[in-house]
Amino acid sequence: MVKIRLRRIGAKKAPFYRIVVADSRYPRDGRFIEEIGTYDPAKEPAAVTVDADKAKAWIAKGAQPTETVKALLKKSGTID
Repeated sequence: MVKIRLRRIGAKKAPFYRIVVADSRYPRDGRFIEEIGTYDPAKEPAAVTVDADKAKAWIAKGAQPTETVKALLKKSGTID
């Protein structure tokens, strides 16, 4: 199954994430299909950037966002 999930790239104690589309069988920080955004929880308020067109296209193709990514997409106004 294809999922939209977070991929951690930040240093120790300094989290930074990319929002990626990946096969659910791949490891969290492993191979992915496409990057569609970023999430920086260290900033105040947390910075979320998402390519809304790509996110909607992947969801239309059947990709399932994780709970965290679904909340981020709602926060950014990409999905309802």
